[in-house]
Amino acid sequence: MDTVDWGTEWITSPLWILGVFVATVIVLGIVVVLLVRATTWGRQFWRLAGPFVRPRRGERASWRPTVFVLVLLLLVVLSVRINLLLSYNTNDLYTALQNLDSGAFWRALGIFAVIAVISVAESLVTYYVGQSFVIRLWEDLNARFLGDWLGDRVYHRSRFSPTQVDNPDQRIQEDITDFAQTSYSLSIGPSGAVSALVTIPSFTIVLWQLSGPLTVFGLEIPRAMTFIAFLYVIVATVFAFRIGKPLVRLNFLNQGLSAFYRYGLVRVRDNAENIAFSRGEPLERRTLDGRFGDVIANYWRIVVRTLKFQGFNLAVSQVAVVFPIIIQAPRFFARAISLGDVQQTAQAFSQVHDALSFFRNAYDQFAAYRAVLDRLTGLLDADQEARQLPVLDVTDRAAGVVVRDLTVNKPDGETLVRDLSMELGRAESLLVTGRSGTGKTTLLRSLADLWPYADGHVERPVGGGAVFLAQQPYLPLGTLRTALAYPGAPETVSDDEAARVLRATAMGHLVDRLDDEELWWRTLSPGEQQRIGFARLLIARPDVVFLDEATAALDEGLEHDLYTLLRRELPDLVLVSVGHRSSLEAFHSRRLDLEGEGAWRAEPLVR
Repeated sequence: MDTVDWGTEWITSPLWILGVFVATVIVLGIVVVLLVRATTWGRQFWRLAGPFVRPRRGERASWRPTVFVLVLLLLVVLSVRINLLLSYNTNDLYTALQNLDSGAFWRALGIFAVIAVISVAESLVTYYVGQSFVIRLWEDLNARFLGDWLGDRVYHRSRFSPTQVDNPDQRIQEDITDFAQTSYSLSIGPSGAVSALVTIPSFTIVLWQLSGPLTVFGLEIPRAMTFIAFLYVIVATVFAFRIGKPLVRLNFLNQGLSAFYRYGLVRVRDNAENIAFSRGEPLERRTLDGRFGDVIANYWRIVVRTLKFQGFNLAVSQVAVVFPIIIQAPRFFARAISLGDVQQTAQAFSQVHDALSFFRNAYDQFAAYRAVLDRLTGLLDADQEARQLPVLDVTDRAAGVVVRDLTVNKPDGETLVRDLSMELGRAESLLVTGRSGTGKTTLLRSLADLWPYADGHVERPVGGGAVFLAQQPYLPLGTLRTALAYPGAPETVSDDEAARVLRATAMGHLVDRLDDEELWWRTLSPGEQQRIGFARLLIARPDVVFLDEATAALDEGLEHDLYTLLRRELPDLVLVSVGHRSSLEAFHSRRLDLEGEGAWRAEPLVR
């Protein structure tokens, strides 16, 4: 076979790279469109990646992902060209050795050194650009999924959706990472689908030029090596797909079962004290062992299926190593081709074989990728479903609370509160009482627009003007100052202000620990956590406060002190409390008693 003219490669190679690059961009665009229209996973992929790579009019920064993709495609084409030149250089080296031509040998070795330097530089640039692309895609997906999950209180409303998704935290943290990395490696990475598609025609030409005729059962096949390579890989791929198909479902199950087991462990950690009090370790162990057993059973199914899949692939790949040499050996012994031609044939066959085998070898990875696509798009679907749940009509009001014709139901349609109408002005207060299960907490959730099974109209301050304080206040990650300022920024609370509210709520012993980072929801007792909630109210100074048994963990004396403090510090505050203690009546002007089955009774309280 004629070798290349190394003297003109500085012109030939750039022109080849440019032409193949343009063709690759066009073909890739067509393939993406067809996959998006014809396949479910293509539509899932574009739903996730499309907003990132698609340029937006008027936003200059939105073009960066597109530029990244084009640069990576150019690097893929450059890599194929380098491999092509290395195959010709290998031919020259082995032909020189066969001919005992030392001059040609050292000349070929010098050319190899130049190509090797370019190859190393290309690999390093590809790695940096590729990882930069993955990181930016990762950041974009994280921002979009977090925004979608936290926006419109979807993270809470999704609890009431007909379709429940498991472990949204894992999907956002782990599956997004897998999607970003695998999308790159399977598509435009150095060994991805695009590289395979560019390699196939490039090295098929080389293989065609090196192939000779082969007689099979009296029939002469021209350029037999080329046809054999394609037939060999196509047959192997068909069998590999049949063997590997169950891996898609098994990998999806593996994600879900692992998350289910991890959630069980988190539950034990978060409820450690209650479990220890109850001595529930044997039951917890049995539950966790059962969940772990499901993980292991499914993993063994993956192992067995992967063993079959990988065993078949390894056997096919090992045969492919010597196959082209066996086919070309008779022509070499007949002196029809040189040793360099044999070596280049082996290289070209290997390149074509590996490129054609990409879809077979990547099937198990693609199976896991399909599971990631299902889980991420499933989360988006669940978020959208949560947004479509009914929303209570809440209007902003400068002060006070007005409720008109409010009906609160259970998810099954049973009515808890029917046609409630009332009005609270400045400094007025309401105590909500009733038997357990009559809907006291659910009524507060409805007033906060957190309960989708409510209908009516509510007027109250929105944003920071109204604060809802649960029986166990939420303490975020970070310092004690962060907990006091929540949901505001910690830097908005000065040392003096923090010390004042801590001392006022009988928490003076924590003044010196304002900037200590602890797991405060574990460090503080339930009573201390409730006092942190009251300290937070003194800092936020809202117009309306809704308290859901916010002093249940405190003795009546401390409860009295905190309510007195709240009235003294915020004299115009509108106060709505849910509670069972009769001692709370002294701090409220009216009572709303929920009687069950939708009935209610409102009456003044004499203080």
